[in-house]
Amino acid sequence: MPHNFLLVWLFQLLSVGVLGGGIYILYEWYERELVGTPYLVAGLVMFLWSFGGGFISLPLLRRPGKQEPKFMRSKTVQRLPRPDGSVLQVEFFGPEDGQPIILSHGWGPNSTIWYYAKRQLSDRFRVIVWDLPGLGKSTKPKNNDHSIEKYARDLEAVIAIAGDKPVILVGHSMGGMINLTFCRLFPEQLGSRVAGLILVDTTYTNPVKTCIFSNLVRKLQKPLLEPVLYLTIVLWPIFWLMTWLSYLNGSLYITVELSGFTGTETRGQLSFAGLLSALGSPGVLARGTLGMLKFDETDTLATINVPVLVMCGASDIATKPVASDRMKAELPYSERVTLKPGGHMALMEQNQQFSEAVSTFCAGCS
Repeated sequence: MPHNFLLVWLFQLLSVGVLGGGIYILYEWYERELVGTPYLVAGLVMFLWSFGGGFISLPLLRRPGKQEPKFMRSKTVQRLPRPDGSVLQVEFFGPEDGQPIILSHGWGPNSTIWYYAKRQLSDRFRVIVWDLPGLGKSTKPKNNDHSIEKYARDLEAVIAIAGDKPVILVGHSMGGMINLTFCRLFPEQLGSRVAGLILVDTTYTNPVKTCIFSNLVRKLQKPLLEPVLYLTIVLWPIFWLMTWLSYLNGSLYITVELSGFTGTETRGQLSFAGLLSALGSPGVLARGTLGMLKFDETDTLATINVPVLVMCGASDIATKPVASDRMKAELPYSERVTLKPGGHMALMEQNQQFSEAVSTFCAGCS
């Protein structure tokens, strides 16, 4: 989400500062401008922490879990070329004759974020996941179009290869925004090709309006956030190095923890989410984030004539629960589920609750 871009950027600058400070202290100690063992120790600690702090901090942050997420890909794959030059990675899990569910992930990770959903739902549903363009194994568009409208048209192409049965669209964060835009662009498919929607920790408008400290973030959008995003597009190799530096020193785990979890996640869940955050190209992420700033499907809500499940972590700060309340109030056929305790990544933190809610809703749509 856009506000998280600023948080990550600040921690990246801090990471560079720690590394630079350590190198400076060591150099000055070597040149005998700084005399004494404490300076040597301080410089070494700062330098070594920059490249290994994550291996120390992660075990201290969270407990180990019994079933930790991992990169799980399917052997049943279709590569879907698009007119703009991008190629979508679409993967299939579960029985071919099962109720098809298309899972669209949020902005930053890739479809492997659905690890628990794929394991817990594919025994009875045809679970279909896809990597958004430029993320995971999907290639980015040659025209650099990372608008939500483009992604919604990509989703329509994924639906076309999902089989004959009507599908249920599940979207997390930006994935939910894509689903809403799809409903506006392809209203004729609602009720025929699409049997229902599940909107998870998402919003109906520019996400800076529904995040924590929204008043402040809205004031910072034009003078700070957007310039940083454009700068990231131009200097993406530098930001890529900064991202991996923050991953190695462990500060990336802190930003992921603050923005996505509530403290009940396991060590493996935090580690997996942090690694997924580091894998995305900063330039691609910046372009997609700029696309989100233009998003507004407020008027679309009342036109959606299929059942909708609105799901949100009780403590989500990226898309506050009030956004889900607004969608529940304006969608004609909707129900609301709150995942407790849970933040923006409740689909991992409370994965059993999430899968049970999805399963119950899909059974009702069938």
